[in-house]
Order: sequence, then C-alpha cells, then structure tokens
Amino acid sequence: MCSRTVVATVVVSLIAPWASGADAKPKKPALEMRVTPRMAFSPVNILMVAELKGGDDIEEYYCPEVEWDWDDGGKSVHEADCDPFEPGTTIERRFSQEHYYRRAGIYNVKASFKRAGRTFLAGTLRVTVRAGVGDPSTLREPE
Repeated sequence: MCSRTVVATVVVSLIAPWASGADAKPKKPALEMRVTPRMAFSPVNILMVAELKGGDDIEEYYCPEVEWDWDDGGKSVHEADCDPFEPGTTIERRFSQEHYYRRAGIYNVKASFKRAGRTFLAGTLRVTVRAGVGDPSTLREPE
C-alpha cells in the first residue's frame, strides 16, 4: 500500500509541471539598435544604443556582457557587476556606448550580448561617415 502511494506521488509531480505549462520556453527579447548620428562627417563621436524589447525577465538575459565591434579595428566591452539573479529580478534592457571615428567609411557596428561565454543575441547597424575637415584620409602630403 505504501509503495503505491509513493509511485502515485512521483507520477503526479512529473506530470504536474507539464500540465500547468511550467516548462514553456521563455520568450526571447528582440534587439533594437539605433545610432546618433546615423550619417556624419569625420571626425565624429557617435552614440550607439542597443535595447532589449519584450521577452521575459529570466536569468539567461540577466547581467549580460555586451561586446561592441566598431568595424574599424576597435572593440568595446561592457561588463556589469550584478548581484546574483533571483526570481522576480528585472533585467537591464538598455545599453549604450560612444565611439570616435577619425576616418570616413561605411561601418557595420555589431553588438553581441553574451552570458557565460555564449552569445544569446546579436545585431548589426550601419554607420556612414563621410570625409570631413581634418579627416586624415583626405589630407595631402606637402610637395
């Protein structure tokens, strides 16, 4: 009699999470990126913003490392010092970084969101920098 009760309890505990939807996959946030200014004359300092829109506030998206690849040979990394995740914790959703372009060019800036060394979200945005006064690529050598 006792063994039947134990078996019934185990079966119920295995079925209950599935039946209640507790194992449903969490919703992944979408990545929205914007840059100011989007087109400019060199040299220029730009502000890039990457924002997580929608999705669930779960540990997988909590306290990410954000790597910015500026497509000019430069990279920046944002590493936050966060308290341990607890259920009910709200995740940070807005990240920004400035970058200085000295030369004209079309740059594909990539933002990669990583957690535990694994990229879980990435996006690319194009920045156009036209040659401006003082751009080293337009200066001529004296003869």
